[in-house]
Amino acid sequence: MAKAKHFAPRGSKNRQAQSKKQSFLHGALILTLSIVIVKLIGMLFKVPLTWIITEEGMGYFGTAYNFYSPIFSLATAGFPIAISKMVSENYTKGNFRDIRQIHRASIPIFLVTGGVGFLVMFFGARIYVNIINNPLSLYAMLALSPAILFSCLSSIYRGYYEGLRNMYPTAISEVFEALGKLALGLTAAYLILETGQREFSASGTVFGIAVSAASGGTPTIEDAKALMFPFAAAGAIFGVTFGSFLSFFYLFIYHKVRGDGLRLAQIKESPRPKTVGRTARILIKTAVPIGIGAIAINIAGLIDTTFLQTRIKNIVDTAPGAMYAMYEGLIPQRNLEVPDTIPNLLYGCYTNALTLYMLVPSITQAFGISALPSMTAAWTRGEPGEIKSSMEAVIRITALFSIPAGLGMSALAFPISKLIYGDRGAVEITAMILIIMGIAAIFASLGTPLNSMLQAVGRVDLPVKILCVGLLVKMVVTYVLSGIPEINVLGAGVGTLVCYAFAAVAAVVCLCKITHIVPNMVSVFLKPLLAAVLCAAAAWGSYTLGVRVLPGYEKYLTLAAILFACVVYVIALVLFKAISKDDVLMLPKGQKIAKVLEKHHWIG
Repeated sequence: MAKAKHFAPRGSKNRQAQSKKQSFLHGALILTLSIVIVKLIGMLFKVPLTWIITEEGMGYFGTAYNFYSPIFSLATAGFPIAISKMVSENYTKGNFRDIRQIHRASIPIFLVTGGVGFLVMFFGARIYVNIINNPLSLYAMLALSPAILFSCLSSIYRGYYEGLRNMYPTAISEVFEALGKLALGLTAAYLILETGQREFSASGTVFGIAVSAASGGTPTIEDAKALMFPFAAAGAIFGVTFGSFLSFFYLFIYHKVRGDGLRLAQIKESPRPKTVGRTARILIKTAVPIGIGAIAINIAGLIDTTFLQTRIKNIVDTAPGAMYAMYEGLIPQRNLEVPDTIPNLLYGCYTNALTLYMLVPSITQAFGISALPSMTAAWTRGEPGEIKSSMEAVIRITALFSIPAGLGMSALAFPISKLIYGDRGAVEITAMILIIMGIAAIFASLGTPLNSMLQAVGRVDLPVKILCVGLLVKMVVTYVLSGIPEINVLGAGVGTLVCYAFAAVAAVVCLCKITHIVPNMVSVFLKPLLAAVLCAAAAWGSYTLGVRVLPGYEKYLTLAAILFACVVYVIALVLFKAISKDDVLMLPKGQKIAKVLEKHHWIG
């Protein structure tokens, strides 16, 4: 194995206590809980928002977000992960003054990159909407642009505390961000539509703009709403900007009041720190490869936005027959009367499927965040047994969550989509996409923790190389398939699946080669997969049987099928002994829980 240097770190007892307080799994659980809360709040935001502004408005919303994501990734350029990695390394070595220096060095970097990112999005939005032929998305893009600055500033504190294995600031700040988005975003979207409807009823205009009928007759309220949706989407997405400000404000106050937990004695016994300039150079050198990888991920969304809408518009202009037949009765009549709106409508369906798909990898992202300092510490100490244990725990726990979630999402794609977004025709298009995206979610979920471990063992360059190859494959697949009338928007789902399947497999292979450690594949993959297949089969079978016996109760049957599948999954995990004792020991009060489970022979 490529050995890391051994160190005799200062104040080891103190650090071991903290390590026990927030082990990999403990930290992951804190972040997972916050992510679940954030996602629930997100559903409370996205679902009513879809009802308010429909798939058409969500098209504008999604376009703005996909333009924002790569710019934000470029602005942060992997610095939060680099900060976490450097802080963890220096903590393990006892270089506490360097930890403080890392924080000082990061502030001016983020101020500059955040400010530049804001300006690029604000002024670049006008160019981009013309490229994708969707000028009405401009308002949402402008409303979202300040979020880049606030999110960059939040990243300083999140990366810092994550490296110290204190996940609470990140977790709480994310909840504040979600609450701000929910409160202001929904309120703004609703008020904008209400104001527009009152104006239309009184004067026949919307915000001073004359309304014309799609069919050439007298303008209707539906024609007026089509004009309101771009403004309502902008109001909704301004909630994201407000939420990012709340997050930064909380973290700033937390750091001022609570500090970082380093004791004065630790600072005094620490060696002389590197200069701010040298620390900044190391930070940049570490961050750039990580940042390129993050940009590559977000460019995938930009590719979807650009290719999908332009390729589908080409289908609409040249040979729409096969696509219309595929979605017969699902595309609203108003959109059929104005074919130029169909690309945005289908992109809105894809955005809704993407929202559900992202639930899975966004939760496993917590495993990656928590794994980075844990794996970094193990690699820094150069202990093969600890490295193998960390690798297996991260992969197995990620698989235990992501595989059943992804397979279950695919199995119940239609009932889940209708439960969340209602029973409109276009929702069935979302469900078709979700069948593919559910499988893709499994590989995307594994990717983040695997990349974190590659970064932890010093190969910050590999995730970006792997992702760039995967992204190239995604570009080709999405471009080719989305231009085929019989496939159209489904091509983006296939492209996503192929991209992340390649990336996950390549990351596992590289990690094994670098560490010279091969995880137990039966334990980390096969057992979770077998249990997940039973889970998905139970979900599909129970729902299918239920709708035959109790037609008209589909929403309740969907929830019942999910609950039944969870019970089957837990039983399968016990039968296959898919959870190890080491996994349980990483939990809060893990020793007591492990004794109970061992007594009943429920863990491996």
